[in-house]
Amino acid sequence: MTSKQTVTPTARAHSLLRCDRALEDMLTNRGNPFHDVNLILADDPQFIYGHCLRAAIIVRADDVAARSKLVESVIALETMCPDVGDPARRHAAAARAWLEGDQALAAERYGTILIDRPRDILALAAAHAIDFRLGQRRMLRDRVAQVMPEWNETLPGYASVLAMYAFGLEENGQYRRAEETARRALALDPRHPGAIHVIAHVMEMQGRDREGLEFLATTEPAWKDTTGISVHLAWHRALFYLDADDPKSALAVYDAQIVNTREPDLSDLADASALLWRLELLSFRVGKRWKPLADRWQRQNLIGVRPFYIAHAMMALAATGRVAPAQRVFDTLPPVEVSGASSSYSEDALLLQLCKALLAFAHRDYARCVELLTRVRHIAHRCGGSIAQCDLIHLTFTEAAFRARKVNLARALVAERTAQKPVSELNRVLQRRLAG
Repeated sequence: MTSKQTVTPTARAHSLLRCDRALEDMLTNRGNPFHDVNLILADDPQFIYGHCLRAAIIVRADDVAARSKLVESVIALETMCPDVGDPARRHAAAARAWLEGDQALAAERYGTILIDRPRDILALAAAHAIDFRLGQRRMLRDRVAQVMPEWNETLPGYASVLAMYAFGLEENGQYRRAEETARRALALDPRHPGAIHVIAHVMEMQGRDREGLEFLATTEPAWKDTTGISVHLAWHRALFYLDADDPKSALAVYDAQIVNTREPDLSDLADASALLWRLELLSFRVGKRWKPLADRWQRQNLIGVRPFYIAHAMMALAATGRVAPAQRVFDTLPPVEVSGASSSYSEDALLLQLCKALLAFAHRDYARCVELLTRVRHIAHRCGGSIAQCDLIHLTFTEAAFRARKVNLARALVAERTAQKPVSELNRVLQRRLAG
């Protein structure tokens, strides 16, 4: 079917049904909604909703490789919807901001759509994802809070809205409300991976490692090998083992559920790097596992990808002593100025400091690592990542302080960690090291 052919009402209704299914898959991290919406638009290239959905899927996933498809959808929407106030045209404007590299403007534009259309779940999902990538934790919660009064359990997608709100609550330290909200989502959809993910986060933040392991085991049929965050939930399982001071079991999870994915995406590779780096911080031998992981990272095109992923690629390159590939990563970063207050650093300047610190640690220059992380560790979240993911920077900072024999700094950092999670066995291990 060409774009000039007329679509019958029956065919259009079928396109709508297919898009609704793809939307549900996007919201729950199931299936392959990007593939499905491409097929829909191949059959019905003038389907406005389909183009809005494809745009939201690409922006939400930060899928740089799909830029050409997004360009197609943005141009189609601009052509078919000449009125700049048309909701679909506003979706095109938000997606165009993402195409032009301005994620903050994209979030702002999706946010203005939500002010006028609080039930526009495409705009909500896209804005929520961008808020997360930009480290805008308050908006991660409050953007969803703005629309919550207009939603209820009779509306499709409500479980996903609850899961998004629960994640925003968790990232702002409101753990009780986050768990309650996530469990409300599970009451509507007992297999919702996003809601399961939030509860895993809450339990990790509160040091409930044994309960967390039991929860992931109970819910495993809903997420193992069936969702886009299956590897990430396995990573959370490994974190529970680490917090229980059981690195051997964490490494077993790495071998069984993290590294053996057939076609790992950048998120999977980041989880793998983060886990091996944590094990290295604990002086736990990981054998030859870094080499194949670094090989996988070297096959990735990192130009234009999130700073979060570049930092995790650097972990693998640094750990394997790959100086030339590491330098090529530095060369992909735009020239930046890092003088002045760290709070005013751009994301590129922040990333540069983080990558230098990781290299310093791998080269056993722990004093230099401490110096670099002292400047930026409190703003590391601006590279993206959850509190649990960003904790890797604090762990690296703490371990570098130990190894640089900066005892007072190590004592302060361990006290900081223990105040946040007093029941953590890992923190107790750090306290015993101080005592020794």
